Formats: sequence, C-alpha cells, structure tokens
Amino acid sequence: MVPVTAPPRTRVVRPGELIFFVSGVIALTALSIDLMLPAFGEIRASFDLAPDSNATAAIVTSFMIGLSIAQIGYGPLADRFGRKPVLYLGMIIYAIGAAGAALAPTFGFLLASRVLWGIGSAGPRVIAISIIRDTYSGDRMARAMSYIMAVFIMVPVVAPSIGAAITSFSGWRMVFWFCVAYVAFVALWSIRIPETLNPDSVVPLKVADFLRSMRFILGNRTTVGNTAAMTVLFGILVSYLATSELIFDEVFDRGDQFPIIFGGLAAVMGVAMLANARLVDRLGTGRIVTWVLRSYIGVGTVMVALALASDGRPGFWPFAVLMSVLLSLYAVLVPNMNTLAMDPMAPVAGTASALIGTAQTGIGAILGSIIDSFYDGTITPFAIAILISAIVAVALRRWALTDPS
Repeated sequence: MVPVTAPPRTRVVRPGELIFFVSGVIALTALSIDLMLPAFGEIRASFDLAPDSNATAAIVTSFMIGLSIAQIGYGPLADRFGRKPVLYLGMIIYAIGAAGAALAPTFGFLLASRVLWGIGSAGPRVIAISIIRDTYSGDRMARAMSYIMAVFIMVPVVAPSIGAAITSFSGWRMVFWFCVAYVAFVALWSIRIPETLNPDSVVPLKVADFLRSMRFILGNRTTVGNTAAMTVLFGILVSYLATSELIFDEVFDRGDQFPIIFGGLAAVMGVAMLANARLVDRLGTGRIVTWVLRSYIGVGTVMVALALASDGRPGFWPFAVLMSVLLSLYAVLVPNMNTLAMDPMAPVAGTASALIGTAQTGIGAILGSIIDSFYDGTITPFAIAILISAIVAVALRRWALTDPS
C-alpha cells in the first residue's frame, strides 16, 4: 500500500490580522518621517548647523526622493517573484538606510542614508497595496483600505511624541535605531503572512511584458483618471504639511501650539477614515467619491471667500474648522479613490501599485512645492490652490467615468 501524502497546506491568517499587518507595513513610511521631527534641533547642534537652519528639511525631502523614484522598480519585481520576497528586499534596504542614518558621521552622509532609506521604504509601500488588491476587491477593498489608511494617518498623531521622548532620553541617533527595530519586528511578523500573488498572475520579468503591463495600466481610463485626481489633491496635502508650521505661527501666532494643532487635525483624519469603512457599506465607493469631491469644491469656495474677506488673515477657529472638514474629506477620498484606481488592475497589481504610488508621491510633491512658492504670509494662495485643485479633481473624475467609445 502506497502512503498518501497530503498536499502542502497554505497558512491562513484571519482577515483582522492581515489588515493589522498591512497597516504595520504602511506605517513604516509614516514613521520614517514623523518620528524624527522633534530631533531636528539636536541634529542641527550635532552637525554644527545654525539653530534656525532650515537645512534639516532635507531630511524629509531626501527620503521622499528615494521613496518616489524607487516604487516603479518594485512593482514588476513583485509581479514576477511574489509579494514576500520583494517585501523582504525593501525591508533590508530600509534597515540599512536607517542604520546608516543612525551612524552618520556627517550631515551629507545622513542625507544619503535617507535617500537609501526612502528607496527601501518604497518596497513595503508597494507590497502593502498589492496584498490588499490580491485579497479584496470593490467595496470590501475600500473598507480594508479605510482601516489601513486610518492607521497611516494616526501615526503623525503619536510619532512626534515618541520621537521627542526617545530624543530626550537617548539622543537623536536612537530615533533612527528605533526604526531599525520596528522594521525587524514587521519582518518577523511577516513570516506568518502567506504569499498572496496568484501563480496564474505571475508576469515574466521581460521588457516586452513590462511595456505590455504599462500599456494595460495607462490604457485604463478608470485607473488613470482616479490616480490623476488623487495626485492633484495630494499636492494640497504636501503643501499643507510643508507650510502648516509657518501658517500657524505667522498668520495665527500659535507656533507654540503647533504640535497639538497638527496632531488634532491628523486625529480628525483618522476618525474620518474609520467612518468611511461604514459609509462604504451603505453608499458604495463610487457615490461616496462623487459626493465628497463636490463637497471639496464647496469647502474650497468657502476658504477662498474667508481669505479674501480677511486679507488672508482670518480668525484661527474658522480656519481650523474648515481645515478639519477639508482634511476629513481628503481622508475619505484616499482609500476610495485608491480602490477605484486599483480595482481593474488585478492582473498587474504590483506594477499598478508602483506606478500609482510613483505618480502620486512624485508629481504630488512637485505640485505641493509649486503651491508653497506662492506663500506670502497669508492663507490666500493656499485657499485658491485648494479650490483649483478640487475643480481639476472633479474634472478628472468625470473623465474617468466617461466611456471612450
């Protein structure tokens, strides 16, 4: 009698654990930015920079450069070799970059390490979205994305406080070592997570196949239109992140309250994303995006009217309330528009996630810097940019819904 060998069993994880895991992966990027903001003062002193030097802003921008340029490379690798091998590759590069930053003997070495760190972070970001697309579709994907992005948004609420505590006890270098420890923890956790790439969806790593995937992605109006709309709105968020400290200090004379204000508005975004998970069940992804984009135009119009009526210096509370509404609307749009963009991309989810991430991060950052260049000590340029971006996003969304035939 020939013994019967049971087929290998695929590890199954609960949906809740998978969502928590992907949230932890997504948090790698947010943690890499927000955790070290309170350490800028010590970093200036350590490298003999002036106390008011803005050179430390390059610690953020250098990371964003690596993050934006590397994503497109991870996508084809993930579609060919699977999600987990590419995830491990990104986490190894992430750890090397973070360790290099922690050991940096010069400020230039620190910035170079941050670029490498960003290149590593691009991998987990691409794989996280790919795993969700492999596992979910439609409204279920939108719900999962809402929970995941809520965690991503909540990181800026707690990370600066953690970074400040670490810096006060152990110095700024330990902040970077904390990131090394965190990526090691996520890597160990990933052992429990099964490979999610369907063997039938493997895309050979050939130039012709890559170009075919790109044509498939760029030829899909739903994906391109929703990605473009997200990118335009991301430019506003980038501008807000870059100029919010100046606005709250120079316009409203509340610079000393900035961490509390910034964290409070980030918390509002997190709550909005959690609420979106319930809204999707009742209204559906497409209807939510349509209504929220229209509301975005309304808030932008009110913001412009407020700016013009006050010579760009309104009261703090009207501005804060409008910003909380605006950021809540953005928080609802992110998971839903990501879902709409990724939903048709199951055959090339890795490459599509990479292309969407590259476009949103790279072009959005450029748009944000353009908006920043118009800052004049008032909220007027920012308010006008909000309204224009909302109008453009609505137009792009309508284009995405139009049948080319």
